[in-house]
Amino acid sequence: MSEIITAEADGILTLTLNRPEKRNALNDALIDALKQSLTAADRDDRLRAIVIRGAGKDFCSGADLSALRKIADSDVLENLWDAENLMELLAMIRRVRVPVVAAVTGRALAGGCGLATACDLVVAANSARFGYPEVKIGFVPAMVMAILRRNLPEKKAFELITQGFEFSAAEAERFGLVNRVFDDITFDDEVRRYVGVYAKLSRSAVVLSKKLLYQMDGMTFDAALSAGAEVNAIARLTSDCRNGIARFLKKD
Repeated sequence: MSEIITAEADGILTLTLNRPEKRNALNDALIDALKQSLTAADRDDRLRAIVIRGAGKDFCSGADLSALRKIADSDVLENLWDAENLMELLAMIRRVRVPVVAAVTGRALAGGCGLATACDLVVAANSARFGYPEVKIGFVPAMVMAILRRNLPEKKAFELITQGFEFSAAEAERFGLVNRVFDDITFDDEVRRYVGVYAKLSRSAVVLSKKLLYQMDGMTFDAALSAGAEVNAIARLTSDCRNGIARFLKKD
């Protein structure tokens, strides 16, 4: 059975985590398959966006039991390699040129919540549940902290990672971790409409916008403005921009 089910329609690629009997828990095979799928997708200039979702009831419940046993039985260097494998996946999501959207149903917990948080956008079913419960077993959601610190106020991030409680989709939206919450019954249709917007927009403009937004992390104000000016000039030379300006002027 393939760890990832892929489907494409209208320039939108859907990657479905396919371990429903394990609540789509992360293991080496699933992480590697997701990295390979994202690498292949990034080479496809036809794609406008990527959706990551889970088969069955849950998005992703975190690491599975075999992964936890591996952690317990490994030495420091082996654990570092294992952590870096997941780190590469989280970083890759930001490097992929087009928007990556997590479509969360059921539970997104621990590493699964980290995977969703790493995506550019997160949409969730009303009944979805989120949480970073690692602290309850003496673990630390260490890598996802780099993303949480860019998404949440410091005190809210501190609360979520040190108390480990579950929270609802509505709460996640209020915190700023979820962009939209959709009704469970109409969730699939709502996701298609939400992500389908990218099929109607300039691909080059969206790609440049994503790259610039993340490049600005850690920049000074003046450096960010300078980087923005460079991207502004590059965007003006794209065929999308030139055609868009021509259409706009033609309306006048």
